[in-house]
Amino acid sequence: MEKIYNNLNIENLTKTEWFNQFNKEQKREIRWGLESDIDISKYANPDFDANQMEQIRIGLLSNVDPTLFVNPDFIAFQIKEIVSGLINKIDVSIYAKKEFEWLQMKESRKGLEDNLNVSIYAKKDFRFQQMEEIRWGLKYKVDVSKYAIPEFDEYQMNEIRLGLERGLNISLYAKKDYSRKQMREIRIGLLDNLDVSIFANPEYTWEEMKEIRLELLEESTLK
Repeated sequence: MEKIYNNLNIENLTKTEWFNQFNKEQKREIRWGLESDIDISKYANPDFDANQMEQIRIGLLSNVDPTLFVNPDFIAFQIKEIVSGLINKIDVSIYAKKEFEWLQMKESRKGLEDNLNVSIYAKKDFRFQQMEEIRWGLKYKVDVSKYAIPEFDEYQMNEIRLGLERGLNISLYAKKDYSRKQMREIRIGLLDNLDVSIFANPEYTWEEMKEIRLELLEESTLK
């Protein structure tokens, strides 16, 4: 391909048998690359679909190192996240890995752009929603070690993070035995300075917890 590319102008190249192996969308990306005078040999390959080609082309136009993103194993959205990170001059090697889905890559990129210690959550064991909760915790400088555990889902993490941000004693509910709605009832009880030990028991449903919490709140207003 490189020999053909070097010896023919755009018009003649598009008439070759080599060019005709690509579909219409791929041909468009190759043509645009040729018109922009970039090295189309990086992506003019049938192994790349048109969306992958587009993101690679954008990366090449941005003059970033293509070695980390020119890979047919990455889908277009993954390539986009790597290219975005390279443009912003962050260490994309932390997340430019096939085992990360693109939304996990996005959370890692956002953390790196905010100069956060993403090594805490840039792990395949965390879903991207969990990564987001940990990222917000790092951004607001709370002790994310209290909830950066794969066994907590993102909703439980959110309840723990909100408690940490308010300086609450989250040890009373940061337990895997509690659902997120149970956690929420205990957190709200702590915000209202109630004795949550009365209902902080995983054997209570969240509805029962709420009923007890509201009774305690009513009693506290009568004092």
